[in-house]
Amino acid sequence: MHAEVISIVMLHLLHGFTLKVGWRHVPLMWSSQRLVALLALKEQPMSRAYVAGTLWPETTDTRANANLRSTLWRVQRTCGKLVVCSSQRLCLVPGVVVDLQEAVMAAYRMLDSSDGCEDILNPETLSVLSADLLPDWYADHWVVGHRERYHHLRLHALEAMCERLAATRRYGEAVEAGLAAVRAEPLRESAHQALVKVHLAEGNRFEATRQYQNYCQLLRSELGLEPSPTLAALLAKNK
Repeated sequence: MHAEVISIVMLHLLHGFTLKVGWRHVPLMWSSQRLVALLALKEQPMSRAYVAGTLWPETTDTRANANLRSTLWRVQRTCGKLVVCSSQRLCLVPGVVVDLQEAVMAAYRMLDSSDGCEDILNPETLSVLSADLLPDWYADHWVVGHRERYHHLRLHALEAMCERLAATRRYGEAVEAGLAAVRAEPLRESAHQALVKVHLAEGNRFEATRQYQNYCQLLRSELGLEPSPTLAALLAKNK
């Protein structure tokens, strides 16, 4: 007898929606993508009524439930047993690998001072922390709320990653992590501060000064504000 080969199901919600079974990309209709994404984001069984009402809030309960039944049928027909269904509740089948969940775990580890994080101080972690959740999905409030929470978490994690890499003298990688934080939120002072610290640790006072001046110009033009004295003091202390 041949051993049964079990394909890994991978759901990507960062950079955009992608579903893979093994090496095969599985295309889903828009309504099916929304259903699968909602189940992945909630991470626990949800009532059919809640799912239907969340995905189709502007129609009647009868129509929303009908839409849910047809969408479930399309999902199961396209990619097999992806959703566990009962008469009352729905959830993703156990074992689906969701990139967002892995990214959140990495972010919390990065923020845990008791965790050395040596195994995740790498380009792969930087890549997932550099991407927002379903960046092109703006119509659904349930996506926007999850995106905001993850956005702030990943910003803190990128800054922590920048500091960890600088502490081990991996300055080039530290700059990449700091720049990723700045790209994600250009007006965020703590991201610029992390970059200034890296440049100073490496002995590049010119780069540190340029980073500071660029931030000053941006902050003045966008908000009419000045950086905090703490940021200016970093440069003054290293003159």
